[in-house]
Amino acid sequence: MKRFFSGRNGRKGLDKVILEGIVTTLCADSGVNIAPMGAVIDDSGQRAVRRMGLRPYQGTTTLANLARTGQGVFHVTDDVELLAKAALDRLDALPEFLPAKAVEGWILADACRWYAFRVESIEASGPRAEIEAVVVAEGRIRDFLGLNRAKHAVVEAAILATRLALLPPGEIREAFGRLADLVEKTGGAAERRAMEFLCDYVERAMEKRS
Repeated sequence: MKRFFSGRNGRKGLDKVILEGIVTTLCADSGVNIAPMGAVIDDSGQRAVRRMGLRPYQGTTTLANLARTGQGVFHVTDDVELLAKAALDRLDALPEFLPAKAVEGWILADACRWYAFRVESIEASGPRAEIEAVVVAEGRIRDFLGLNRAKHAVVEAAILATRLALLPPGEIREAFGRLADLVEKTGGAAERRAMEFLCDYVERAMEKRS
C-alpha cells in the first residue's frame, strides 16, 4: 500500500493539504476526548475525502485512544471558542453529541461536516505519530459560513498557545498583540470571547515562567 505520508513535510507533492478541525475519540472509561487537530487530506480535485492522515503528538490522549480503538471522527467546524478551549484542555462543559453509526464514537452536534474514520496504520517512532486512516462515513449538519480574519486569528492564537515552551516571551507577546488586534477589528462576540480566553491563559502562563 502506498503511504499517505511521504515527501517533504510529510506531504506528497502539492495534492495534500492540512485541514484544521476537531477529532473526537473514545477514552478507556467510555468518555469522549475532544482535540483540535489538522488532518492531511487529498486535494487532488476529488470531491469525496476517502483517506486522511493525522499527526498527534506522543503522549496525547488522542494517540492513546486511536491506538487502542482504531477509530474516531474528524469534524470541520467554525466554532472557534470550542477549538480554543479544547486546544488547552479547558472546556467548561462538554458540547452536545450525536452517536456515530459507522464507528464507535460521537459526532459534534454543531459541527459543519464530519468524517468517521478507521485507522489503517500508526507509525509512532518520532515526536509526532503518523496515522493513516480511511473514511468510512461522512455527513453534513449545517453550512460552513467560512472563517473570517478574526476566526483565523483565533485558530492561530490557539495553536500558538499550545507551543509556549518552544518560543521566546517577546515573540509570543508580539504575535498575540497582532492577532488580538485582528479579532478586535473584524470579530464578533464569539471571537472576542475566545481571544480573551486565550490571552488570559497565555498571560498567566508567562507570569509563571518569569
